[in-house]
Amino acid sequence: MSSINIQSISDQELVNQYIHGHESGLEELIRRHKAKVYTSIYLLVKDSYLAEDIFQDTFIKVIHTLKAGRYNEEGKFLPWVIRIAHNLVIDHFRRMKRAPVVSTVEGFDIFDFLKFYDESTEEKIIREQSHKDLRKLIHYLPSEQKEVLIMRHYGDLSFKEISEITGVSINTALGRMRYALNNLRKMMLTKELSLKDG
Repeated sequence: MSSINIQSISDQELVNQYIHGHESGLEELIRRHKAKVYTSIYLLVKDSYLAEDIFQDTFIKVIHTLKAGRYNEEGKFLPWVIRIAHNLVIDHFRRMKRAPVVSTVEGFDIFDFLKFYDESTEEKIIREQSHKDLRKLIHYLPSEQKEVLIMRHYGDLSFKEISEITGVSINTALGRMRYALNNLRKMMLTKELSLKDG
């Protein structure tokens, strides 16, 4: 019964529970957000073992920050965790003495993509059948476009937050998102046509 109740509690309430000594608050937060946080890391580093390490480091940092009473992101738990993860990925690449080579659009998801358009029957089919194909296509996107998509979708970050993290203007971040969506649409259409021809 308690598991049903805990699922209806907001992230902020779970954070407060954990800060006041209830471990179950953090367990539920991890359960709730593990997939998005892990995927956003994996799409940047392209290595499941490394992604798992950075995921663990992310939550170690989350725990330290919460226990030290330094968390003040009211209602923004997931974007905050994604920011920590993103910074740890950047730190990793710095240690490797190379810039992140992100030749794909990080964290972009078909469901997010389709929110921008009225969903026709054709798009519904694409949404249901092409999830894996789309993830492959994401890898062909320029790194800047991929980065914005990952942060927007997996981090639920606003364009303002994305611009602060990436050091570009909001208009530039919006532009990258637009280019990424257009590029993906073109790639999906080309793929569909080649499938029909074949």
